[in-house]
Amino acid sequence: MTAEYSAHHLQVLEGLEAVRKRPGMYIGSTDSRGLMHCVWEIIDNSVDEALAGFGTRIDIVLHPDGSVEVRDRARGIPVDVEPRTGLTGVEVVFTKLHAGGKFGGGSYAASGGLHGVGASVVNALSERLDVEVDRGGKTHAMSFHRGEPGVFANGAPDSAFTPFEASSQLRVTGKVAKGVTGTRIRYWADRQIFTKDAAFHLAELEQRARQTAFLVPGLEIVITDARGEETTETSYRFDGGISEFADFLAPDAAITDTWRLTGSGTFTETVPVLQPNGAMVPTDVQRECTVDIALRWGTGYETLTRSFVNIIATPKGGTHQAGFEQGLMKVLRAQIDQNARRLKVGNDKIEKDDILAGLTAVLTVSLPEPQFEGQTKEVLGTPAVRTIVANVVAKEIAARFASTKRDDKNQTALLLDKIVSEMKARISARTHKETQRRKNALESSSLPSKLADCRTQDVAQSELFIVEGDSALGTAKLARNSEYQALLPIRGKILNVQKASISDMLGNAECAAIIQTIGAGSGRSFDIDAARYGKIVLMTDADVDGAHIRTLLLTLFFRYMRPLIEAGRVYAAVPPLHRVVVVNPGSKPNETIYTYTDRELQALLAKLGKADKRWQEPLQRYKGLGEMDADQLAETTMDRSGRLLRRVQVQDADAAAHAFELLMGSDVAPRRDFIVSSSDRLDREAIDA
Repeated sequence: MTAEYSAHHLQVLEGLEAVRKRPGMYIGSTDSRGLMHCVWEIIDNSVDEALAGFGTRIDIVLHPDGSVEVRDRARGIPVDVEPRTGLTGVEVVFTKLHAGGKFGGGSYAASGGLHGVGASVVNALSERLDVEVDRGGKTHAMSFHRGEPGVFANGAPDSAFTPFEASSQLRVTGKVAKGVTGTRIRYWADRQIFTKDAAFHLAELEQRARQTAFLVPGLEIVITDARGEETTETSYRFDGGISEFADFLAPDAAITDTWRLTGSGTFTETVPVLQPNGAMVPTDVQRECTVDIALRWGTGYETLTRSFVNIIATPKGGTHQAGFEQGLMKVLRAQIDQNARRLKVGNDKIEKDDILAGLTAVLTVSLPEPQFEGQTKEVLGTPAVRTIVANVVAKEIAARFASTKRDDKNQTALLLDKIVSEMKARISARTHKETQRRKNALESSSLPSKLADCRTQDVAQSELFIVEGDSALGTAKLARNSEYQALLPIRGKILNVQKASISDMLGNAECAAIIQTIGAGSGRSFDIDAARYGKIVLMTDADVDGAHIRTLLLTLFFRYMRPLIEAGRVYAAVPPLHRVVVVNPGSKPNETIYTYTDRELQALLAKLGKADKRWQEPLQRYKGLGEMDADQLAETTMDRSGRLLRRVQVQDADAAAHAFELLMGSDVAPRRDFIVSSSDRLDREAIDA
């Protein structure tokens, strides 16, 4: 550091040097997220071609050497010379920032590409990049090393590289049939740029490919993973478009059909237009914005919205999502006001969250040259889109409510009932929030009468055991430490909330008792900071019925108290299956050993047999918690010094939601298929029947 600061301290980064110096500006980060972003940049170029009507298949290959290859059968990158630079189209695309065919030149009506930097950024951050283009009956090829064109000695990324000196050369490496066009790009990410643990995630790649296939009906995307011992291939193609996408995403049973809202609007914006003489002149340009939305309401309370601009995901929303919510609010508030007497709304006001509860929506807009916030394109900023989307949504939803068809009338009536019930649940939760908190000794308690509460006021130390049945409760009362362990018995199998509505769940005595005991509310009003216990432990019998009850309880927590699971505060107790009393010779006391699986029991007996030790017969096999005495239950399941707990975690919320819907939802056919296809993995001897 020096006090001197003059012009010779300034640096001017030329060409792709800026990308290598500050990669985060272009790809967000240099970890796995940035590595995957580079893949999207290449894939999205092929998708833009498919959107323009060229090519119906994209192949993505993950090679064993760490490289990625993307192949399409679209028009192919131009191979002729670009007049201003004197370079071929291939070299311009891969070496010049802000160069491409998506600046309004007429090659694309609407595209995900916008800034003309995607391919060149990937090239700059690659140790090696090879591109092959089929055009004009020939295959043209070019290679790059960290953005610089040249020739490699062989196919390895670390082989000797000779850069071009006087001029670049686009090689002709073969011939193709007349009319055959396409592009093949293979690149090796530069490990000088990316972190050591950065890796390509197949699951994330498949999720993005599936999403794109939904958004571009008729486009097939094939992913081949050749990195392991066995090569796997997965193909995605959906002809139903975003309606099929909304049905795929929906986590709950439907109240309405999947409605399709379509429309368009025009707006004028002033943009700089490149003139033939090279000057940029501000010009008023007429734009058209096309809106296509698929949405449906379900019985749940979660809101699941996916928004896209020219098939590019905008996870942080933007003007299109704001317009969507504005249009919904306008029409549905008006409809509720018109039906206020039937719905018994009173003076209460509908809020946005009441309308969005249970909504699954896929929102897509298409327009030329959209304005995004940054190269990662997470937020749409074009102001006029908000009004266009709001008008389309308001018009289409109003038409649905004005329909004379019986199905439309029934569905719109059910929708209004759901919105009003959500409003009433929100107001009720807010009103009773304080009464759900822990009461001290001087206050009246509204907690369930069957709760055996603990004495401590320290939430972090307290534990709530949800116990199966009154018989186990009696033993657990004697086994617990009443200072910090509370007990709540449930009777039999609680309601399957995956199938039931919110009102049914709140009306169920067992579900209501659990929510009331925990004291943090449920659904959208759930406040984890208000939870009365640091740990929630599900203590059920070690049999099939116990497993079913535990699944029903986990469904309740996942649907209506998910933050507890995400915070790692829900556990499953692991009571033992067997009790083995080892007989010791002489006056030495006998030894008691507990085992938790049949395999563990057989291993123990074999070990005792080899040591020539005897054990009492018959061995005790616990059928339920009620068969244990208090000392045994405390020692094995409740005492912190020796118990075993399984923490319930959610690694992938979407996958978990689909699993709960598959196993616990209303649709029987997929569950039957799952049981049939998975039956060979079940150990019949493990069934306690």
